[in-house]
Amino acid sequence: MASILIIIIILAIVFDYINGFHDAANSIATIVSTKVLTPFQAVIWAAFFNFVAFFIFSDHAVANTVAKTVHADVVNGSNGMVIILSGLISAICWNLLTWWYGIPSSSSHTLIGGFAGAAIAAAGFGSIDTSMIMKTVIFIVLAPLIGMFMSIFISIITMQRSFWLKISIIAVLVTVCVIFIPFKKEFERWGLLGIGVIFMLSYFYNYIRGESAQRTQNMYKKLQLVSSAFFSIGHGGSDAQKVMGIITVALIAGGKIQTFSQMPDWVPLACYSAIGLGTMSGGWKIIKTMGTKITKVTPLEGVCAETAGAITLFTAASLGAPVSTTHTITGAIIGVGATKRLSAVRWGVTINLVWAWILTIPVSGLLAAIIYYLLHAILG
Repeated sequence: MASILIIIIILAIVFDYINGFHDAANSIATIVSTKVLTPFQAVIWAAFFNFVAFFIFSDHAVANTVAKTVHADVVNGSNGMVIILSGLISAICWNLLTWWYGIPSSSSHTLIGGFAGAAIAAAGFGSIDTSMIMKTVIFIVLAPLIGMFMSIFISIITMQRSFWLKISIIAVLVTVCVIFIPFKKEFERWGLLGIGVIFMLSYFYNYIRGESAQRTQNMYKKLQLVSSAFFSIGHGGSDAQKVMGIITVALIAGGKIQTFSQMPDWVPLACYSAIGLGTMSGGWKIIKTMGTKITKVTPLEGVCAETAGAITLFTAASLGAPVSTTHTITGAIIGVGATKRLSAVRWGVTINLVWAWILTIPVSGLLAAIIYYLLHAILG
């Protein structure tokens, strides 16, 4: 049992590392395609802010949601460790396959699909918490839509020609959100206020200098550093927590701890470190798909897409919803493309991505079930 637990922890951290380079495109696709940073500079930038998420997302709400995907009595049963191991192996296989073909699928969903599929193979459909699965499935649809409409809205505001109208709209929106939204944590309120202030100060500085095309372009290149940093924090806070949930479940099943609240400090530290190191390794095939094949992105549009994605990820993490950063930023990129004109979006590429999203959970689940039967036969 102890040896299986060690294997699970190692594979979980390996998965987080793979998640980092598989999903590197989410954090840096737009900033690379707009040539604000070189690919090397971009992955270092994204890796740093992925790790910064460790100091921000301390309640581990998403990790708790993932941990509850399978009922505790099943995970803590005699086959619990084999279930977790099967789900991890399935998730790693699907992630590597989609990375090889440059398909930006969801690492979050393949992990949840693998965990659930192995549990179903071991104890039937009653072994999974359908409310948690439905929460994930609902956000497969909601995450890209929220990202898309948020980016359209931000793009429309950003492209306003009237400086004072633009500043007024941002000031009113940020003020209303800060006062009336019941944020769970104060850093969320201050983060939103900070984004608003940075945008307004940037626009004001550009305005008093004279809004030439070149100066405005340079302003958005600088702002893209800020927006990509916020998105990378959201990516780290969202994706690292899924593996934290799996490792904690394994520690409970292995008798090392009793409850989720007893998660050792080394678990989040290892997960955030692994995803940061993975991001530094890149993922250039997927970056090409995300950054150039969906639609051509300018620095202004990159800022809008990344800001929309960051807001969506922070909101979802606050709700404990295990959303896909891939789905979120894809929807945001589609949104900025559609703001120009619908034909600016390469819908053929988008439809292929949607098919990958639809297939991820069932394929991962089926693969995990097959792996479970094989491991169960081998390990007895």
